[in-house]
Amino acid sequence: MPDGTDSLCAHTVPIRYAKGFSVRDYGAYRLVDVSDPLDTASVTYHYALVPRGKRPMGIPAEYTLIETPVRRVVCMTALQMSNFIKLDATDRIVGISSTRFLYNAAIKQQLDQKRTSRIGIEGNFDNEVILAINPDVIFVSPFKKGGYEAIKNLGLPLVTFLGYKESSPLGQAEWIKFTAMLLGLEEQANARFNAIEERYNELKSLAAKASLRPTVLSGELHGGNWYVVGGKSYLAHLFEDAGAQYFMQNDNESGGFYVDFETVYSQGANTDFWRVVNSFDGTFTYDAMRQTDSRYADFKAFKEKKVIYCNLRSKPFYENTPVEPEVVLADLIKAFHPDLLPDYAPVYYELMQL
Repeated sequence: MPDGTDSLCAHTVPIRYAKGFSVRDYGAYRLVDVSDPLDTASVTYHYALVPRGKRPMGIPAEYTLIETPVRRVVCMTALQMSNFIKLDATDRIVGISSTRFLYNAAIKQQLDQKRTSRIGIEGNFDNEVILAINPDVIFVSPFKKGGYEAIKNLGLPLVTFLGYKESSPLGQAEWIKFTAMLLGLEEQANARFNAIEERYNELKSLAAKASLRPTVLSGELHGGNWYVVGGKSYLAHLFEDAGAQYFMQNDNESGGFYVDFETVYSQGANTDFWRVVNSFDGTFTYDAMRQTDSRYADFKAFKEKKVIYCNLRSKPFYENTPVEPEVVLADLIKAFHPDLLPDYAPVYYELMQL
């Protein structure tokens, strides 16, 4: 290590599932490295977590110093906020970018009481508001288009949060440990993650007992194209763990891409189930689907009324599910194999009403 840091003195903090961050503990400080979980050759971001008021020697020059515990944070996405919600630490959030699908009562109250501010939308942030709320750090997702170059000029520490790029459901949830290190809430985070992991693996083992593995299509047409994710993606892993087969399971991509209707139809018209997530204004039904595109009625899952649905207007999907993969998994198992969870009431996904 540069600047005299001796790697032999470090204790590596165990991270079991997440691929996007690693931690070395030197006692007086911690060095955290963040990179794209889907691209090991991508840029790596370096942070030195230092107890507030301390200035230990030996921190490499390329590491951004972050004083902990962090007291004031700006969150740019619901996924980032989900960690604070799970840790009962929403009071640390002093700024958020969008409230389109905001459900959390505590954050809504903070907005009403002016303890949390809206900083604008991606690509059009209000730098004056950001400076006025004086955050210790701003959580960012640099691979998204959001005008972050302008924020860099504010001189505030930007902390790269890439949990959304994890392909493993437990890997995404494990970013709660990353957030907890900044907030000084590691004991709570470890306890919560251990409970998530235990329940998730119990459900995964339960689903493995299913004798049949139904096939699943996902998504809808938007602007003439269909957004799909590859067979190594987060969603594909969820379907597999729920005892089903994603219709593009043989694709080796872990990210998402657009394909035309014909491609989806040729591969997904005969799947047993169809997963849909949208923000429909009103009650989304099979008739509403048909009105969106009459070709939907040709799909087997439509004909047999096996569309698994979540409406973003009524469910806190984005602000909760990143740290509730075990709940999402239970929802999917209930849909695919209802006999395995006979008394379970779905939370986010359920078979769409007629």
